This record gives sequence, structure tokens and C-alpha cells, in this order.
Amino acid sequence: MSPMDNWQKSSYSGEGDGNNCVEVATRPAQVAVRDSKHPTRATLSFPPEAFALFLQALKPQTGR
Repeated sequence: MSPMDNWQKSSYSGEGDGNNCVEVATRPAQVAVRDSKHPTRATLSFPPEAFALFLQALKPQTGR
């Protein structure tokens, strides 16, 4: 991922511990994740489909 990518923090990031989160950048063939405290260090990259399944698994389950 190049430095020109559009890295975004979670909308839940706020003051205080808001700097202790991850940032995500998307492209058609991959989703990259990095530590917001150390943006120049290594990133993790995932296929978009795998990342979407991961996010779905994080959502609260209703109707149980």
C-alpha cells in the first residue's frame, strides 16, 4: 500500500484511547490494516471477502 492510500480510523475512535486503534485502507483486491500508533510499520493485508466475513463475525448476534 502506498502512502497515498486513504487510511480511515473507526468512527468509535475518540479522545483518550482513540489513538490506540487500527486504521483500514481498501482497494479492489485487498484490505490493509495498520496500527494507528505506528503507521509506518508493517500492515496486514486481506482479500476483501475474508475481511467482510471477519467484520460480520464481530457484529452482535441478535435473536439468540
